[in-house]
Amino acid sequence: MKHLIIASLATLLTLITATAQDRPRNLSDSALLELVERQTFQYFWTGAEPNSGMGAERIHMDDIYPDHDQGIIATGGSGFGLMAILAAIHRHFITREQGFERLQKIVSFLEKADRFHGAWPHWMNDTTGHVKPFGREDDGGDLVETCYLLQGLLCVRQFFRDGNEQERKLASRINALWHGVDFDWYRNGGQNVLFWHWSPDYGWKKNFPVHGYNECLILYVVAASSPEHSIPAAVYHEGWAQNGAIDKISCYKNDTLHLYMQGDPPHGGPLFWSQYSYLGLDPRDLKDSYADYWKENVTQSIINYTWCVDNPKHYPGYGEDNWGLTASYSVVGYAAHAPDVKDDLGVISPTAAIASLPYTPRQSMAAIRHWYEQMRGRLWGNYGFYDAFSEKAAWYPPRYLAIDQGPEVVMIENYRSGLLWRLFMSCPEIQDGLKKLGFESPRIK
Repeated sequence: MKHLIIASLATLLTLITATAQDRPRNLSDSALLELVERQTFQYFWTGAEPNSGMGAERIHMDDIYPDHDQGIIATGGSGFGLMAILAAIHRHFITREQGFERLQKIVSFLEKADRFHGAWPHWMNDTTGHVKPFGREDDGGDLVETCYLLQGLLCVRQFFRDGNEQERKLASRINALWHGVDFDWYRNGGQNVLFWHWSPDYGWKKNFPVHGYNECLILYVVAASSPEHSIPAAVYHEGWAQNGAIDKISCYKNDTLHLYMQGDPPHGGPLFWSQYSYLGLDPRDLKDSYADYWKENVTQSIINYTWCVDNPKHYPGYGEDNWGLTASYSVVGYAAHAPDVKDDLGVISPTAAIASLPYTPRQSMAAIRHWYEQMRGRLWGNYGFYDAFSEKAAWYPPRYLAIDQGPEVVMIENYRSGLLWRLFMSCPEIQDGLKKLGFESPRIK
């Protein structure tokens, strides 16, 4: 039996490699982006969990049964997947009818799934919708993952709100889910900060108030925008921004960041900080009293790129066309890779550069082309580029994560058409919430 298993695994890997090698070559930038967007989208289409239609937490192609983890639903990753489906409709990868059918299935599942004062858990069981504990004391509502999901749901609502009768009904059902999230509850007794978790078994025991700066800005924007459970502006300014302490300069060479907290990596955190909150929230000319968010995100991306080009730890492969440090699989487990001696482990995560495309188009395109043309036999599979790799360790696992594949599709589409930015920013509640918090943007009417 063991020999049969090894043989089956070897056959599977051979087929994956052959498929990668057969991909078209000499593509224009536009054609290459089209291919990467289409292939990566398949994670949320053909690779989706069958019962709910939502995004699987992970898919490992090197397992004997590659779909073995499709039964774990990733709440935040599924929010990214909702936006990927809209991009696929827009690009005609699927029809509007196909997309609507899948999105209706997802909403039906979410209506019946476990919620805790309106918030979904980090993970859900694929057949029951019951919470699957993410860890000890984390078996209840996860407000950050819920806001990633809401970011996608609100884009879906806006996409279908003026459609036919069935599409308008779907938009109305999404409204009911949106209205049901009790953000005020997650202030933990009225404190001027939002808490990440609440558990019916452990209450507030995880004790995780969400302070900035990191990937969670969208949490405060969505909470301030809630139609029925909106937070006051003081929760943002005192909790997230910590009365202005968030505005603190850090530098790498000639590049300066203005959002930094004690204990953060010294040259900007992992790149998902500049991506997760901005899949729908349009950072172009978005400003408040603490930062210019477009400049901040561009600078964080440039620093990440420059660090990899400088390559102070002398890792093989790093360079102008091979860069990108963010949270992803690592040679041992999972790690938040960042441009810092301690946090740079020699692991490149394709999602870091790909989802930075709006910020660093030249540098991101060079990396995409290098990986596709020079390394695709080791990096390219059913759902696009694999999650992470290390040339130092000769480590190229054919594995995928929802929270990394989703931003690739969404940010490629935002770069190409601005679709998801346009949809999210068209929400009247989001406009009101941004005004309440003191944001300025040409997209705010």
